[in-house]
Formats: sequence, structure tokens, C-alpha cells
Amino acid sequence: MDQDEKIPSLEELKIKIFSDGADLDSIIEAYQKGIVKGFTTNPTLMSKAGITNYLTFAEEVLRVVTDLPVSFEVFSDDPDGMLEQALKLAELAENVHVKIPITNTKGESCCPLIADLARRGIKLNITAILTLQQVRDVAAALQPDVSAFVSVFAGRIADTGRDPLPYMKESLEIIRPLPAAELLWASPREVFNLIQAEKMGCHIITITPDILAKASKFNMSLSDLSLDTVKMFYNDALKSGFSID
Repeated sequence: MDQDEKIPSLEELKIKIFSDGADLDSIIEAYQKGIVKGFTTNPTLMSKAGITNYLTFAEEVLRVVTDLPVSFEVFSDDPDGMLEQALKLAELAENVHVKIPITNTKGESCCPLIADLARRGIKLNITAILTLQQVRDVAAALQPDVSAFVSVFAGRIADTGRDPLPYMKESLEIIRPLPAAELLWASPREVFNLIQAEKMGCHIITITPDILAKASKFNMSLSDLSLDTVKMFYNDALKSGFSID
């Protein structure tokens, strides 16, 4: 294998990169750079970022991001509460995709709610999907003309020791009859996942700011990267004041 094989730049990739996070400064920076094509967040990320007012944060994001999809997640655990929250989130802006988990905490399917929202024309992001049967159930609940992101957590599949690629490829085939549905590769663990998702034809991948920063090494010569690594070790040793005497 050619160690310096040509790797496409981020701008050359066909897959859409969505920034995944809840830090407003990082969202603004990513939006201004123009590389990402959408944004996602969730209650866990928002809590870690110190967000205390959900709607205030959502409104701040939407004041900045007006022309790209932004996904906000419901956090109720019952269908009626999810429906109420979903409708409120959808009213915030035209570019909002409402994130609905595939089940509630009791393991009960949210597909009836997904079907209801899709019939209402609500743009959706179905999250926490890990099985092919869940993908099939979601596909059956969606409407062909209503935008929906089908978020399969490839990284979490890989965490179990399973190869996520067969799951992602089959998921792509399942949703193919739905022209407004897009497969989203969720929870990537490394930059190479971006290349994997691109090669298999996935529509979207979520990338955290730290992984996106690593993508700056795309197309870098492996020899140059080796030298940079040696220099890093050397400089860090000097800064530490280490000695072997």
C-alpha cells in the first residue's frame, strides 16, 4: 500500500459533516469556517457544557445558524411529553430537526410517536439506533417527503467488538426507498470513521470538535507526520526538564 496515498480534503468529501456539541463558541467557529453542513446536540452534551436553560441555548444557536439543519432532542420519557416538547422545538425555526430516541427508558418503541410527527411534517432526527430491526421500524414510520436523519450509532456498535460497516450498509439499503431520509453515522471514535462513512455512501456523519481538529492532518505525508511526532516528544521532554542521570 502506498503510505502517502491521496486522501481527499474535507471540502472534497461528498458526505455531509455535522458538528456534534453544545459549546456555543465552537458552534459559531465551525459555522463561520463553512466546512460543516449541520449541527447536532443532546441533553448530555448540553449538561456537560454547563447549559442551564434549554430554550435559551437553542435560541442562541438558531440566531447564528439560520440556513443549516440543527437537531435538538426531547427529554421527556412518555409519548405525550415527547410530543409536546417536539412541537415546541419544531416551532423555534424552520431549520430545526427534532431528535426523538428510538425507545424510551423502559425500552418501549417511539415509532408510533415518530409516525405521528412525520405525518405532521415535522423534520426529525431519530437517535440512539443500534439494531437493523430498529432501522426497519423507523423506515416504516417515516414519510417519503419529510426530512429525517436516521442516526445509527456506529461507534457504539464498534464498542461492542462488532464491525459497524455491515450494519451501516444494510441500514442504507433499508432507507433507500425514502427520498427525504438520510443515514447518519453517529458517535464516530476516530478520524478514519469519516473515510469509512464516505466510502460506503453514508449521507451524514456527526463529528465532535476534537475529532474535526484532527482531520487537519488529511493528506499529510506519513513521513512528515512521523517527524512531527518525534519533534513533539523531544520538545515535551525539554519542557518537562527530564533527565536520565
